[in-house]
Amino acid sequence: MKKLIVSLFVLSGLLTGAQAAGNAEAGKALTAVCAGCHGVDGNSAVASFPKLAGQGEKYLVKQMHDVKDGNRVIIEMTGLLNGFNDQQLDDIAAYYAEQSIQVGQANADLVKLGESLYKAGNAKTGVPSCAGCHASNGEGNSVGGFPALGGQHAAYIATQLKKFQTGYRAEAPSADARQNDGDTMVMRSIAFNLKDFEIEALASYIQGLH
Repeated sequence: MKKLIVSLFVLSGLLTGAQAAGNAEAGKALTAVCAGCHGVDGNSAVASFPKLAGQGEKYLVKQMHDVKDGNRVIIEMTGLLNGFNDQQLDDIAAYYAEQSIQVGQANADLVKLGESLYKAGNAKTGVPSCAGCHASNGEGNSVGGFPALGGQHAAYIATQLKKFQTGYRAEAPSADARQNDGDTMVMRSIAFNLKDFEIEALASYIQGLH
């Protein structure tokens, strides 16, 4: 557990740096290619596509660069970002960061377990609280580059956690495994220790978190 906590602080330090300098107005005009999956204002209507509205600029910029550079494989986004330069990616991130996320609802039967995991983690299995990096209300940490989670589709959250589980032992980036959480493997290590029923409860709680 101590090593995991240290890793979190190390990752926070690595992520802290120059902030994205995007122009939201310019970014809006560039998001036409994104709207089909993520919604005009970043609130996707399909649970398999993430809501981008209200997400931190720094996190969005990193994810777009990871996708463009092949460090995060998303089949649906293959080649879509290749025509954008760094400034344009910054602008897109700035636009989505200024939008407001539409929060969903949590399954009442899963709230108790989901809230416990989110706020306190599971000490017995070495799972830290999500709130430590993503804030108690799910707004994330824009300076540190930790993503906002509150209001995100439960199905998307669950899918990403399972991809991080797969990424724990994967040897190369693929559409079924996420490995873009740094050398410290913070999210991969956390997800690896989560049970399927915990992922379900956690994802549901996050969907209604605001």
